[in-house]
Amino acid sequence: MNKRLTKKTMTLFENIKHIDENGVEYWTSRSLWKVLEYTEYRHFLPVIEKAKIACENSGQKIENHFEDILEMVEIGSGAERTLDSVKLSRYACYLIVQNADPSKTIVAQGQTYFAIQTRIAEVQQMKEYQALSDEEEKRLFLRAELQKHNSELASAAKDAGVIDSRDYAIFQNFGYQGLYGGMTAKDIHARKGLKQSQKILDHMGSTELAANLFRATQTEEKLRRENIKGKQKANMTHYEVGAKVRQTIKELGGTMPEDLPTVENIKAVEKKKQKLLEGKASNNKQD
Repeated sequence: MNKRLTKKTMTLFENIKHIDENGVEYWTSRSLWKVLEYTEYRHFLPVIEKAKIACENSGQKIENHFEDILEMVEIGSGAERTLDSVKLSRYACYLIVQNADPSKTIVAQGQTYFAIQTRIAEVQQMKEYQALSDEEEKRLFLRAELQKHNSELASAAKDAGVIDSRDYAIFQNFGYQGLYGGMTAKDIHARKGLKQSQKILDHMGSTELAANLFRATQTEEKLRRENIKGKQKANMTHYEVGAKVRQTIKELGGTMPEDLPTVENIKAVEKKKQKLLEGKASNNKQD
């Protein structure tokens, strides 16, 4: 099955996108079912219901992402008719393609499309990130975000059955192997020229941190959304998400994470920033 997201497929999903009076983008179920190649609309309705359950399981309000509407639909020979439809947010579409028939090539490509679009939107909404001017500030911000989301990932993994520290280390390695093309944490250490005592995440630049943040957030969400249980299933979920992030980087023409440069320990960056802040505070007092 071809899971690559082609320009033609991207155009397909973009062409059925609407913008409401508040400037918010949305899709409708009456358009989406045809693009996802369902033979009849009624066969698509159970997919929407599964997506609603997944939405609720992820802690989101269904009404914020799924709104029942009436839509004018062409029924042939230029005639139109008002039919029941559902106004869908980008996140709703993401959940729908995650619950649609995985044997369809367009569904696999839709999963990639909405995963990318959802993540882009999340980053764009980080106003504080957008305001950062240099690489060091971006690293500090993303490292803090990753610490927070790794904690949430650990909680989701525990709920799935990854209980002790040894199991969690194995779980983490599966995520790294997916994202780094089969490399474990130990392999990445060696590839990056790091000592055993040095933490991988502390020596990543902003691009590599962002890829790992995407891996962590998407895995945590998938574990909870699909209510995954069992260590093996949790491990495979982490691997699959990591592999999908890697595939996305490849499709966008990016550098593979293992080939990104090893950078200065973030602890040194933190100290540098702290000294600058103390220096500014001292100057302000003198003024």
